[in-house]
Amino acid sequence: MADRRPTARQREIIRTRAGECREYCRSKERFATQAFSIEHIVPRAAGGQTIIDNLALACQGCNNHKHTRIDAIDTETGDVTPLFHLRRQQWIDHFAWDSSTTRIIGLTPTGRATVVALSLNRSGPINLRRVLHALGKHPPEDHAGAMV
Repeated sequence: MADRRPTARQREIIRTRAGECREYCRSKERFATQAFSIEHIVPRAAGGQTIIDNLALACQGCNNHKHTRIDAIDTETGDVTPLFHLRRQQWIDHFAWDSSTTRIIGLTPTGRATVVALSLNRSGPINLRRVLHALGKHPPEDHAGAMV
C-alpha cells in the first residue's frame, strides 16, 4: 500500500477536503499557474502510506521543495523541528498572514521551519496573492483572520 499512487477517488476526496486550495501555501487552485499534485505528508520514502489521512493537495512548488522532508531547521532557534503536519495540526496555530496578506509568517518553530523548507513565500505565490487580494479573493475565507 505504501508504494502506490492515489486513486481517482482519493484525489476527488482530497481536492474537496482542501476546498480547492493548496494546503500548504493556501493559494486557490483555480488561479494557479501550475498543476496541483497529491502530496504525501509523510513521504513514502519515510514510510508514509497512500491513505487519505496522509495525502494533501499541493502545488508543484511546495511539493518539490518538501520532497522527502519531514523536518527542517527553525530559523529562530537553529533546532531541527518537524514540518507542519496538515492532518494533525491547525494552520492557524502555526502560521499567519503579514499585514499585506502576501507573505506567510511562521509563528512557531514548526511554522518557521515549514515556511523556509517549502519556500512558501517564493515570488510566484506572493505575486498571485497580491493580485487575488486586490480582487478580494485572498486570503482564503477560512484563514482571513490569521494576520500579524
